[in-house]
Amino acid sequence: MTDQRAARAAGRTEAIMRTALDLAGESGYAKLSIEAVAARAGVSKHTIYRRWPSRGLLFLDAVLSLNTAGLDHADTGDIVADLRDVMTRAADLLGRPPWGPLFRDLIGEAQHDPEVADALNRRFIQPQTADTVARLRAAKEQGQIDHDVDLDLAMEILSGPLFFRLLITGEPLTDAYIDHVLRAVFTGMAPRSGPA
Repeated sequence: MTDQRAARAAGRTEAIMRTALDLAGESGYAKLSIEAVAARAGVSKHTIYRRWPSRGLLFLDAVLSLNTAGLDHADTGDIVADLRDVMTRAADLLGRPPWGPLFRDLIGEAQHDPEVADALNRRFIQPQTADTVARLRAAKEQGQIDHDVDLDLAMEILSGPLFFRLLITGEPLTDAYIDHVLRAVFTGMAPRSGPA
């Protein structure tokens, strides 16, 4: 494929994904269709299906194409401050359009489509999880958390309350709530001064 053809294909792919996001934003994912995306993007359904075998996988790529940079953990030497920073940025991203509503729709689709669930896990959930566990591991090595803490479980306990509010209750993900979660979790993870 020539550079010019590759550039045209990349531009068409981007236009299709942007159209899918626009349509989902306007009327919700439930009403999104390949036909509507093709019509608005000015391409054939065949062009879309050649790139994405399903509406769900198109939507996944479209949502993940949005900028989610900035969710990696720094290591300032203060594990609570570093987690608070990332959790606050994640809450801001997930709590507002366009990412928040689109991400909720994507999570919903993943409940019904194993391919979408697998791809979402591989491309978004697992990398975020690995980054958090790596930061917790560094904190454990630095003596900031107890050496017996199960790091995978700690990551799940930290992220669970955020997703509970995002996906179940719809309550706001405020800085005060994040601080409350961190206080509760780190009370149980603090290094012990003596034998248990």
